[in-house]
Amino acid sequence: MASVFTKIINGEIPCYKIAENDDFIAFLDVNPNAKGHTLVVPKKEVNKIFDLDTNTYTNLMLFSRKIALAMRKAIDCKRIGVTVIGLEVPHVHVHLIPLQSMEDATFQKKVVLTKQEFEALAAAISTHL
Repeated sequence: MASVFTKIINGEIPCYKIAENDDFIAFLDVNPNAKGHTLVVPKKEVNKIFDLDTNTYTNLMLFSRKIALAMRKAIDCKRIGVTVIGLEVPHVHVHLIPLQSMEDATFQKKVVLTKQEFEALAAAISTHL
């Protein structure tokens, strides 16, 4: 069965897309730790990050860096945190989280945003790519 991320990639589920290329997609997390929390996902469905081939792994990190640099320009934060956990969805994904404090990286605190706020954030980040 396809993961929720594969369904997003295939256009079956909508997302607040920031960027994509032939191999990766970046979109806002709809249950964010902080305003601008973004997921970067390879289009090839692989469960665990270290099961990716070396080329895909390296390019995932390069694509994530590109997105993080754009986020840093669009969002007022102390830094962009990076984490890969992968327990909630069996499809590799990198969390890029704008951080003001360590609390933003705990996955305990969630931020609620409107559809308009998500759309504006996705557009703001995209303009810096």
